Amino acid sequence: MVLFSVSLILLMIGCQYVLGQSGALRWVLCIVLLSNAVILVVGLATRVDVGLNPAEEAMIGTLAAGAASSVAPVLVVGPGRQLVLFASFGLTVAGVAFVTISAGGSVLPLALTVCGWGALSLGGWWMAQSVPRVLQRVAAIGRAHQAERHASELEAQRRQGARLLHDTVLATLTLLAHSGVGVSPAALRQQSGDDARLLRQLRLGALPTPSRSGVYTLEPSNTSMLGSTLESVKQRFGRMGLEVDWHGSGQVLLPSDVLDSFLLALGECLENVRRHSGVTRADVTISDDDTTVRAMVTDAGRGFDLSAVGTERLGFAESVVARLRDVGGSARLFSSPGSGTTVVLEVPK
Repeated sequence: MVLFSVSLILLMIGCQYVLGQSGALRWVLCIVLLSNAVILVVGLATRVDVGLNPAEEAMIGTLAAGAASSVAPVLVVGPGRQLVLFASFGLTVAGVAFVTISAGGSVLPLALTVCGWGALSLGGWWMAQSVPRVLQRVAAIGRAHQAERHASELEAQRRQGARLLHDTVLATLTLLAHSGVGVSPAALRQQSGDDARLLRQLRLGALPTPSRSGVYTLEPSNTSMLGSTLESVKQRFGRMGLEVDWHGSGQVLLPSDVLDSFLLALGECLENVRRHSGVTRADVTISDDDTTVRAMVTDAGRGFDLSAVGTERLGFAESVVARLRDVGGSARLFSSPGSGTTVVLEVPK
């Protein structure tokens, strides 16, 4: 009899495992029938011999309250499954009552049965109500994160577009507004042609990536040599009437995005010298160490009071400071009236 009961219990455990994987009703029925079969086998066998002792009553209650009621969490969802839940509960209570109370035993097994089924049913109902709400909140958080990310990307594109227009079209329009003073007609025509091509690309939906100061291309490069691009910056400002003297090393390998930001920030500093300093010569000193590349742009012009610069001035804050910060770099500005201006740019290798 013991061997038969153990076999039924092992079979019931297998059905519980499969129920956890599939949740099908046929496994629910198997578990309920097998658990009640074990209760009847144990209860009738012992009652025929000497009756139920407290240990046997506790075992029957445990089988009914634990093994049989394990199906309750999967039966609390939906009217059809709830009918199966009540039927299974009634069958188990009837089986326990038959082998205990009808034989003059205590009510302990029946009490354990009712408590076990009630607890697991309530627990299953709570999970059925809570899990969908948790999933909805997780989905809402995911949507909020996507919206925030989209807004951040739009803001980054807006700032990039503002820098791009400031460094190209706005600079050319400023020259035209001042009748191109200090710039040859040929250089002005070339700069205007470059800006016109850029605007045409933007109108067609292109998203240009900066390649070097004052010039944009649609094809990003993987790595570039600093020394091969500084000459183009010098030639550009030479055409516009600003002589640039280079000092230090110019052969430094930088990642494409860092080089782009570095050269564009350097070009904006030189443009500020050309436009505001009142001199026609600037010095650029390039240096580097194991982790950092630096450029120091110096002029002996009129200088200015740093505290008097308005927050609405987009040029230095966006085209230099913010641009370098986006690639992990920094910019420092030193100036005073009558003493010229020095800007130190730093970017990581």
